[in-house]
Amino acid sequence: MHWRAMAAGDLDGVAAVAAIAFPDHPESHACFAERLALYPQLCFVLDDAGTVAGYLIAYPWPQGAIPPLDTLLGALPDDHSALYLHDLALLPRARGGGHAAAGIALLLEQARGLGASSIALVSVNASAAFWEAQGFATTDAPAGKLASYGADARYMRREI
Repeated sequence: MHWRAMAAGDLDGVAAVAAIAFPDHPESHACFAERLALYPQLCFVLDDAGTVAGYLIAYPWPQGAIPPLDTLLGALPDDHSALYLHDLALLPRARGGGHAAAGIALLLEQARGLGASSIALVSVNASAAFWEAQGFATTDAPAGKLASYGADARYMRREI
């Protein structure tokens, strides 16, 4: 398995992985397609012999802001100093092999090249400990913005 740039032909696979990884946080196919169209530079898939075994989507977003779940953005902000890690998801068969850490390393490399100062995300499914191990720390979120993400959701950030 290896990480590569996401292509439009991967979107059905991305949606299938998301349905397994985030059953309580569904997002439409259109949401994934829009993220790819808006910022393909930070959209990747974990390729397993031609099938999508995981994906990573990130894009520029204002620090401290949280994009609404399953919502089309329309456009991205001009400020590219911070990035938002929309999703990192792996199928169960791809977990435990270091692929998530490799995806994060790829994102960090790209973020440095873009001159971003930090990466933020919303941790769901009790994954905060995983993200802490990757160098992210819980920080205050804008009031009410985490509600749609579930009771265990945490806004986390990593300086680059």
